[in-house]
Amino acid sequence: MTAYALAWELIAVGAIVVAVVDAPALRGLDWFRVAALAICATLHIQLSRRQEERRRSRQSTVHIDLTAIWVFPAVLVLPVQLALLLILIVRVQRWFTARRPLNRFIFSTASLSCAALLTHATVAAFGDLTMAELTGVNSLRAFLVLALGGLVYLGTQVAIIGGFFALGTQSPTARTVLGSKEDNELEAVTVALGMVTAILLTNLPAALVIMVVVSVVGNRIAEVRQLQVDVRTDPKTGLLNMRGWREVAEREMNRASRDDQPCALLMVDLDHFKSINDTWGHPAGDDVLEYVAHALRSATRPSDVIGRFGGEEFVLLLPDADVDEAEAAGERVRQTIAELHVPTTDKRGGPVAISNRTTSIGVAVYPVHAIALDSLLLAADAAVYEAKEGGRNQVRLAG
Repeated sequence: MTAYALAWELIAVGAIVVAVVDAPALRGLDWFRVAALAICATLHIQLSRRQEERRRSRQSTVHIDLTAIWVFPAVLVLPVQLALLLILIVRVQRWFTARRPLNRFIFSTASLSCAALLTHATVAAFGDLTMAELTGVNSLRAFLVLALGGLVYLGTQVAIIGGFFALGTQSPTARTVLGSKEDNELEAVTVALGMVTAILLTNLPAALVIMVVVSVVGNRIAEVRQLQVDVRTDPKTGLLNMRGWREVAEREMNRASRDDQPCALLMVDLDHFKSINDTWGHPAGDDVLEYVAHALRSATRPSDVIGRFGGEEFVLLLPDADVDEAEAAGERVRQTIAELHVPTTDKRGGPVAISNRTTSIGVAVYPVHAIALDSLLLAADAAVYEAKEGGRNQVRLAG
């Protein structure tokens, strides 16, 4: 991971040097535009600082902020050296808000710079594009160029940062590498607002104050949305907690009843989990739970609903799965967890690896074993006890 981050940082430095050396001379209008964006970005960052600090304190993974509202239009409209100057102004202010380790801050800044340079080169390849074209006969062409720039801007950052997370995760999933659906939606909306900012900057600069208001309100909405997610999420594993899982599971059960389709429930119980805490300590147990959560995501479909039931138990709802499919899914989950190799530490902080863990899994299917969610949970839980009494490390179907 360190070598990967260092490589991209060196690539960013080299690309910046080449871009600045070949950049055209600056005009007075360019300085006016970068000053306008810098002032607006500063107002946004300072007015939303408290919300941003709270959001970051609740999130340990990649964080999406709203500064692309100012950075993306700079990449589209300004000469490359001034676009990089605005990135520096924004990132320096974010440093005092983020309070992240310096190496992570430098890497994220390098990925942003690479995305900005590649986007600038992509848009420039289509000729001298002005935002005024969006109101003329060439509006469709201009819009498509801007949309392509947005895709390059987003895709480059996702690829670079996703590669970092893929290297740092033993069992990478789409969510851990590419981010959640909510993260990507927020980033896409922010880039779209950046396109609007670029149009206002070139045609009606005074209206940028509207975007300042939008960006500050957007930070508040993002915080509220994150709070809603936190209420439904288990902090140790990132899976749904029982409150969030039950909400989604009830909807799926109602849909299954309405469409007359089967629906399966898997109860997953880690065998002898207490021995992990007793032998290596609770931090080691937490690491195992996190790896099991990744394993459950990798062994199931995107439509499956995964939650942490409590302690060492997990629960999965599999829409449109009959008895045979549910048993096959249970066996796949059992095998995936058995193959886990969890690097962690012991009670004294020394490195250890935990592997060869077994799992007892109970399976119940709607409407074969029950017609209500609570009854289905009870049936799957009873099957788990049968699996444990039968020797553990097996999948049992509800009676």
